Amino acid sequence: MTTTGRSSNPSTNTAAEVAGEEPTGSTIATGHEGALGVQLAAYLRRVRGGEMGVLPALAGLIVLGGLFGVLSPYFLTRINIANLMTQTAALMMLAIALTFVILLAEIDLSAGVTAGVGMAVFILLSVRGQWAWQPALGVALVTGVVIGLFIGYCVARIGIPSFVVTLGLFLGFQGVQLALLGDGGSFRVQDPAVIAIMNSSMPVWAGWAMLALIVLISAATGLYDRMRRTRVGMPVRPISMLAIRVAVWAVGGGLVVLLLSQNRSAGVIPIEGVPIVVPIALAIVWVGTLMLDRTRFGLHLYAVGGNPEAARRAGINVARVRITAFILCSTLSVVAGLFFASQTGTVESTLGSTQVLPGVAAAVVGGVSLFGGRGRLVHPVIGALLIAMITNGLGLLGQSAGITFIVQGGVLILAASVDALSRRRTGASLARV
Repeated sequence: MTTTGRSSNPSTNTAAEVAGEEPTGSTIATGHEGALGVQLAAYLRRVRGGEMGVLPALAGLIVLGGLFGVLSPYFLTRINIANLMTQTAALMMLAIALTFVILLAEIDLSAGVTAGVGMAVFILLSVRGQWAWQPALGVALVTGVVIGLFIGYCVARIGIPSFVVTLGLFLGFQGVQLALLGDGGSFRVQDPAVIAIMNSSMPVWAGWAMLALIVLISAATGLYDRMRRTRVGMPVRPISMLAIRVAVWAVGGGLVVLLLSQNRSAGVIPIEGVPIVVPIALAIVWVGTLMLDRTRFGLHLYAVGGNPEAARRAGINVARVRITAFILCSTLSVVAGLFFASQTGTVESTLGSTQVLPGVAAAVVGGVSLFGGRGRLVHPVIGALLIAMITNGLGLLGQSAGITFIVQGGVLILAASVDALSRRRTGASLARV
């Protein structure tokens, strides 16, 4: 199939291309051709063709944010915005973990209880074994790696459907948690550093330093990409797009940091600064995004998720990709468990047993396709924020938990419907290969 595009050789560009008009010809487009107007027009065509990505979730954030802001005088306060960030963090991390397997059109129903088992190991080592929290957490993460390796082997090598394997572990790991934690089934987290992750804030200056680092990395990454593509004669997007991206980070992030730098305490002791969990979560999202966008594994993951048979015929080790994805999912699930334990200050035998489905919902609502091959790590971040906003806003309005579940379920069904319809509109098959 031929598509319009711009030649990678600058000397062959036509006058229309130089003028910034949409190029014509028989070369395959790379997505980098054209000036800002051409890029915007191409993006709008993709949206009209059904590739909406994160747009529905962003629209939901704007609409619900405005609605709850009008209906509740407390929703847009400094203290509630900070609380919303911390409430989102654990669900967001679990949704990010699940994204790696959902991109393969697989599922991990045991991700939540894997977090519980990891935290059970952590608390036994740190409380009963008197270990420092760092090596105890390291062993908990290794536990996640082993669990992911087992699931991946069963799915990729033996051929057991991921739904069956992870459903069995979902049931079995609840018993493992009970066996590890005993009859009481509850331990208090005693390490101040662990408690601080979800309940303390950085100094005000550290929040501004974090923002400066983010802006610097965004600009440096964009300039490096342009330099690398220019060196080999490939087309690059206009520099104005990079400037817009950096400006969005600087202005949007600056407003958030400025808001969180204000005292949000009603008592004598001031509470100010960006919550500690925010830079931890951002760092994990950044590393995961680099992995998906800039490594061979990421390219192979999308290829296997889009069409596993075609990926196999192209020479990709499909089994290894699947095993790696499940290892990443289980390991990051333990990180989500750490956030849950830090937030509540306890590790209970039921930790994670009710969280996996909201995690899947957050990923799907954010724009990750259940059919595989589509999605980025920013999508579960937006989806988790949307679900947390629904819970938070309805709670401030005095609505019952039943109403909250109904609304969340409706949003999930709507997101899945949009995904299915968009794939049908773009001609993608709804059946797995």
